[in-house]
Amino acid sequence: MVDVLKRNNVRVLGRGRRTLLFVNGFGCDQSIWRYIIPAFSEQFHLVLFDHVGAGQSDPSSYQEAKYASLNGYAEDLLEICHRLTLQQVTLVGHSVGAVIGSLAAIREPQLFRQLILLCPSAYYLNEPGYHGGFDRTDVEQMLRFMETDYVGWVDSFVPFIMGNPDRPSLVAELTHSFCQNDPTIAKQFARVTFLSDNRADVTKLRVPCLLLQCAEDLIAPPEVGDYLHSAIPGSTLITLPVTGHCPHVSAPTETLEAIEAYLVA
Repeated sequence: MVDVLKRNNVRVLGRGRRTLLFVNGFGCDQSIWRYIIPAFSEQFHLVLFDHVGAGQSDPSSYQEAKYASLNGYAEDLLEICHRLTLQQVTLVGHSVGAVIGSLAAIREPQLFRQLILLCPSAYYLNEPGYHGGFDRTDVEQMLRFMETDYVGWVDSFVPFIMGNPDRPSLVAELTHSFCQNDPTIAKQFARVTFLSDNRADVTKLRVPCLLLQCAEDLIAPPEVGDYLHSAIPGSTLITLPVTGHCPHVSAPTETLEAIEAYLVA
């Protein structure tokens, strides 16, 4: 068994007493947080890690059965918390990382002080009475494209994720991150991400929660944030006046201001 700290390339930074635990979205490694990490390093104890198959994690630790659902990734997150004996954690999760963090908090709420969820979505598919943003046929076509040409899919889909066509350097950065993933694992993680329906799960969340959504986000449209706000008891919803699905990269100042305001509230 590979130690969890090596398996998930866990890094611990900062000098503060309160803990911030960062959970990456699909296709990203922990470097995705580099624009906002410096603002917290003096006041917080920072924990960053990579999902198995991404960044500098150990891809040999991948187990297809375990990671066939997002619960497998939530197990990793909880194992990291236990290994580091973390308590009263403030979790900052992006996209599917936000859902993974929520599943962990549902399972062991005593570990968590609050959740800060950037551009989360409980379900990406459109259903009668629910707007997730994607039709099933579109997602299935996207997954087939990934299977046949992962790099081609990255080149075409990353600009869609970043959503700031006037800033090509951001697209280049995210493309590089996606291309560092193990392609086989990334394809399976994408299938789990886009087809998982966690709408029933999020209603069980009892940890204080901030939902940060972007005004224009093609991956998690505003309707998704509204749904989560109504489904998660006591949640707070803030809509940032920015575009794209990665505000911690494209709009770090606005993202930081919203996070810091919630932390001191």
